[in-house]
Amino acid sequence: MAVQQPTFPPIELGHVAQWAAAIHQNIANVIVGKRDVTDLLLVALLSGGHVLLEDVPGTGKTMLARAMAISLGLDFKRVQCTPDLLPNDITGVSIYHQATGEFQFRPGPIFTNVLLADEINRATPRTQSALLEAMQEHTATIDGVTHPLPQPLIVLATQNPVEFEGTFPLPEAQLDRFLMQVAVGYPALNEEAQMLRAIGSRHPIEELQAVPNEVSILQLQLLIDNIYVSDQVLDYLLRLVTATRQHGELTLGASPRASLALYRASQAVAALAGRNFVVPDDVKRLAMPVLRHRLVVRPESALRGRTTQDVLEAIVAATAVDVATT
Repeated sequence: MAVQQPTFPPIELGHVAQWAAAIHQNIANVIVGKRDVTDLLLVALLSGGHVLLEDVPGTGKTMLARAMAISLGLDFKRVQCTPDLLPNDITGVSIYHQATGEFQFRPGPIFTNVLLADEINRATPRTQSALLEAMQEHTATIDGVTHPLPQPLIVLATQNPVEFEGTFPLPEAQLDRFLMQVAVGYPALNEEAQMLRAIGSRHPIEELQAVPNEVSILQLQLLIDNIYVSDQVLDYLLRLVTATRQHGELTLGASPRASLALYRASQAVAALAGRNFVVPDDVKRLAMPVLRHRLVVRPESALRGRTTQDVLEAIVAATAVDVATT
């Protein structure tokens, strides 16, 4: 039997833009700059997707995840991935109580709203796969029993791109489950100076408060469905995705799941901008974070120094927008 979606009162798009501005301002108390990164995390949240944060250590990935969860008033849990981490350490376990003669389920950290899987590539493939069901189906099956997970749920997984010893690279099937891949990057000189001035005896994260919001995240996610995508914008999106499948330097192009991710994320970007329609620039802006990690460069092209980012930039530049009909 189909699950009936909850009904909510209509939301003004202006409210979404105001809500996003308040979240940005609140997170800026902890993370200086990085507005574009915060914007992408909000896009993933409203799209019901997950984010792979890939950057060198110390760039604020963990702090950004905590600041976002606090600002949104959502439950936050963190898992430090190591080679000895077991699937049950993420999903939970049933414990036998001798006094009652019954098993009692103890939920794992996946039963939250915002899960930070720190250094996910240090976990074994078996443990990494424990996240697949949660990320795709929003359920966790333990001892043959399927448990629904809290909603909303967003998995933020971090990955160190420069240290490979003792790591297990994520397979393409799991990479495809992430809505987007985002690099936090180093702060600008003035931003880093501001950050050092702001950190005194107490870290700003300790005083951060949730942003008041009369509208739930689930309401905002349902609103995204109503953002209009014209046939011309859809055609542009599909031509971008199709070009990755036909490009001579790629052995693996973007999947249909990637098309859906780009479509949904473009709707979220439009809503955050206060628009009820998607424009080609929304699609172009999201092409890199949504598609890059799903592509695989041919070995001979990789030997020449070509990366997925190089190829995707060339595809975006070569794919024209039909201005006459958009």
